[in-house]
Amino acid sequence: MPAGALALVLLAGLIHASWNIAAKKAGGDVRFAAFTTVVNIVAWAPLGLWLAWDALPLWGRQEWALLAASAFLHCGYYLFLLRGYRKADLTVVYPLARGSGPLLSSLAAVVLLGERISALGAVGIAGVVGGVFLIAGGPGLWRRGQDAAAAQRIRKGMFYGVLSGVFIASYTVVDGYAVKVLLLSPILVDYVGSILRIFVVGVPVLRDLPAARALWRQQWKYAVFVGVVSPVSYVLVLYAMQSAPLSHVAPAREVSMLFAALIGGQLLGEGDRWLRLVGAGCIAAGVMALALG
Repeated sequence: MPAGALALVLLAGLIHASWNIAAKKAGGDVRFAAFTTVVNIVAWAPLGLWLAWDALPLWGRQEWALLAASAFLHCGYYLFLLRGYRKADLTVVYPLARGSGPLLSSLAAVVLLGERISALGAVGIAGVVGGVFLIAGGPGLWRRGQDAAAAQRIRKGMFYGVLSGVFIASYTVVDGYAVKVLLLSPILVDYVGSILRIFVVGVPVLRDLPAARALWRQQWKYAVFVGVVSPVSYVLVLYAMQSAPLSHVAPAREVSMLFAALIGGQLLGEGDRWLRLVGAGCIAAGVMALALG
């Protein structure tokens, strides 16, 4: 992986972990998704509209179909992720979402896009996924089953984490095709996708405006942070995809687990700190292997 692409992925990982911690602390539902989407659209309107002025008239059915599919997949990912955060710990949901996603997206990149993974790259993927497993709790995921309440919470976290990972893998392949094959602007892919997503996540807000206003007063600080910052992390990843194989970029994104373990575990007070630090070390080693592979 080129050094420039790796630097983009590392920065994106830090930003991604930060906004996920904010989303967890907000404890929001689909209305929080609507708030962050509106903030995204408004905050990035100058740049998005400036790029769209020349590019959108050139788009045909294929471009719009891909963006519609991308918007649907991003909605599914975000809504299931938020639900998982309400039902379980971030350090279970987030690692499993980030860990299952790259496995699936890398496999899809090899099968559908004809990419190849070197032996060192495969070792890197194994390191990343193994580290994610340790951060999620390792063998303790099953030992904790002795406590019925804890076991149920972990099972919910695993379910929503893996389901979110399926959506991550799906939109990564769709968006990767858009920027690598159709050569669409990464910024436009994300911005136009946000505009399309508001037609889905905005409906519950319109159904009960008084309740939405009350939630906004409680969550607006988190919504503004997530809405402004989250597009940056993904756009950086899309730019990295233009110069590096998708099968390397997708797993390397899991370096965000390193930041989530060091920052999120401290802020949220979730346990197994040493185990998660070992997992973070595995992720760092995996990322290095991917960079050299």
